[in-house]
Amino acid sequence: MSARCPAIAAARRRLGVPAVAVYQTDLAGYARTYMGAGEAAAWRRIRSVHGAADLTLAPSSAALRDLEAHGVPRVARWPRGVDTDRFRPDRRDEALRRELAPNGELIVGYVGRLAPEKRVELLSGVCGLDGVRVVVVGDGPSRPGLEQALPGAVFLGRRTGDALARVFASLDVFAHTGPFETFCQTVQEAMASGVPVVAPAAGGPLDLVAHGRTGMLVPPHDAAAVRGAVRSLAADPALRAAYGAAGRAAVEGRTWAAVGDRLIEHYTDVLASRKAVLAA
Repeated sequence: MSARCPAIAAARRRLGVPAVAVYQTDLAGYARTYMGAGEAAAWRRIRSVHGAADLTLAPSSAALRDLEAHGVPRVARWPRGVDTDRFRPDRRDEALRRELAPNGELIVGYVGRLAPEKRVELLSGVCGLDGVRVVVVGDGPSRPGLEQALPGAVFLGRRTGDALARVFASLDVFAHTGPFETFCQTVQEAMASGVPVVAPAAGGPLDLVAHGRTGMLVPPHDAAAVRGAVRSLAADPALRAAYGAAGRAAVEGRTWAAVGDRLIEHYTDVLASRKAVLAA
């Protein structure tokens, strides 16, 4: 979506090179969050860039529907993979759990950027649950305000690689709060780690979380619903275990190799379509 995209599009048209675009960010949602306006302008920009492509790949069903509803042509779904070797249940670290929750609290984690569109403050009610410790992984401009809004929460800052995998696997519940996710990779990483998920019933999580099987989907922007879902899972260890196992099973086939093969298929389809047009 950079300013260079129109120039790139013009160059590929002159050269006759087909183009595949990947849609990743809900710019209209960000405009609404940060400016309270500008959604129409954001969609005009999206249509301009993606309309010039032979194919636009959307990461989720919700993103695909949004693109089509706003006039973007030639859209297909291409999800994201997950590293099921790095993110797995046996990364659970009891020493880390004792450090994060020294009194044996249930650990509820959020992983992601700390910014207004992520709505991490919706975890405030979870902080008030007896026997629950909220752990926040990530950094961003909202961190100072969130440290005030989430009393008792542990802020770990940014984690990557195996250190992040240990945190994921050491959670009892993963709670995501952002309503503008076109996919939501951290939900997949939590599922791969065998952790039940609470997420908003919006955007990418709609494809990822099977409500009542791998986790719970709650109304977006609803702090009480997030609190209620976590409280239900906190009270039922067997349900947490069942959701976690089902989540791991659900993502085991979503390796990056498998997703990469699907991308190659999309490229092949675009090339075949272009050859068919030229031959006509």
